[in-house]
Amino acid sequence: MKTSPAIKIAPSILSADFSRLGEQVLEAAEGGADYIHVDVMDGRFVPNLTVGPEVVRAIRPWTDVPLDVHMMVIEPERFAARFAEAGADIVTVHAEACTHLHKTVRLIAEAGARPGVAINPATPVSAVEEIIGAVDQVLVMSVDPGFGGQSFIEGSVDKIRRVRALIDGRGVDVDLEVDGGISAETAGRAAGAGANVLVAGSAVFNDSAAVADAIARIRAAAAQGSRP
Repeated sequence: MKTSPAIKIAPSILSADFSRLGEQVLEAAEGGADYIHVDVMDGRFVPNLTVGPEVVRAIRPWTDVPLDVHMMVIEPERFAARFAEAGADIVTVHAEACTHLHKTVRLIAEAGARPGVAINPATPVSAVEEIIGAVDQVLVMSVDPGFGGQSFIEGSVDKIRRVRALIDGRGVDVDLEVDGGISAETAGRAAGAGANVLVAGSAVFNDSAAVADAIARIRAAAAQGSRP
């Protein structure tokens, strides 16, 4: 069995206090975040509406930590380059939203960002087989996307394991990210199945613990569950 890459924690600003968003980004960065995760929703692909490129541009000066933009939108090829130009380091699009996925991935790379592909809980792993060598990251949703604070879908653990097997079997250098219901209680199971990037929103930005303490707890739980 291969050793998993180092665990990265990506706090999602979806759960942050938007009245002081820059400060929350800085707090997460100084608290040990490896990425800052930005959830982009269009109210059509998912039943919620969030942020656009200007929010990415606004938070970019607050940190040098990579900005990990997750586009939950239809026709992402229309906007992906704008997020890269605004300062996104990683731009992930959904396989379900792209008619021409390879073309969209190339567009992201040409705009200067690292491309990623995401799949929803009911989407089979086979949806990323043909693109796996062209992306830097695969994102497995462990909740149905659209809202923060949802419970982790336990069936995602086996799916994470199968995506990790696909990555290792192809011998490609691709991060495996998991988003949805990640906390100190679930991080170990996700990491144990092969995930190495964990997105956490309400488990990081909340009133019960400091951001740095929350990140540390998730990282410790992930480390305990990581593959040998």
